[in-house]
Amino acid sequence: MEIRYSVHPDDFINYDTEKIRKEFLVQNLFVPGKINLVYSHNDRIIIGGLTTIEPLILKAEKDIKADYFLERREMGIINLGGKGSVSIDGKKYFLEKLDGLYIGKGNREIIFSGEDHQNPAKFYFNSATAHNSYPVEKIAINAVESVHLGSITESNKRIIYKYIHPQGVKSCQLVMGMTILEPGNVWNTMPCHTHERRMEVYLYFNLAEDGVVFHFMGKPGETRHIVVRNEEAVISPSWSIHSGVGTGNYTFIWGMVGENQAFGDMDNVKMESLQ
Repeated sequence: MEIRYSVHPDDFINYDTEKIRKEFLVQNLFVPGKINLVYSHNDRIIIGGLTTIEPLILKAEKDIKADYFLERREMGIINLGGKGSVSIDGKKYFLEKLDGLYIGKGNREIIFSGEDHQNPAKFYFNSATAHNSYPVEKIAINAVESVHLGSITESNKRIIYKYIHPQGVKSCQLVMGMTILEPGNVWNTMPCHTHERRMEVYLYFNLAEDGVVFHFMGKPGETRHIVVRNEEAVISPSWSIHSGVGTGNYTFIWGMVGENQAFGDMDNVKMESLQ
């Protein structure tokens, strides 16, 4: 498990490109046959990914000082690949592409498997600390609440899918969903915002082979950018904007952790204040 520490915004101003990428960019999540984990001290989120056919057991790394991974945690999973399954204490849940799964605190044995040898499953997950236990729940993509937003003229026509949120699948603090930009649209989260009450992680995928997203972060008056490629994630502290523009359309998963789960709880940034 890789550890990432919190960063003060006044220090962030002095970071060069290499330092920004080292602290905030998450790469190589989907290495075949291996579970990759990044622990961030921003609200203690764990970002994880794997691609597999053979069963892989999620174990408690020594850094979290727990007998099992979800002893004090909850997690949300979205499958980006072929048909797969997640076995939770002996009960198996099958996930097609873009299906999700919520697993509450206290579930001991988590086993990931692929079901299609020609098209391995590819699981992405976020895990947050939890004080209560909520039921395990499969989240089929065709049953997820969706909202159509944006316009062609603003280059941000998109569909937002809400997987884990207070009006849907309930959790202690984790909020998770997905945004799909339609062809010809490239902007996300602009006009931008911050939310001091929670941090956020974006995982970008479905980019063209040579496509990139320029992900913008930092305080509104001191912005920086990270060049992000397919299946890479960016950690966004609560004080930072989180917005991006791509060389083509793409999809991203957003996961939020903190004290407030309200989707609309945003501190909007005026366009004229961006620098």
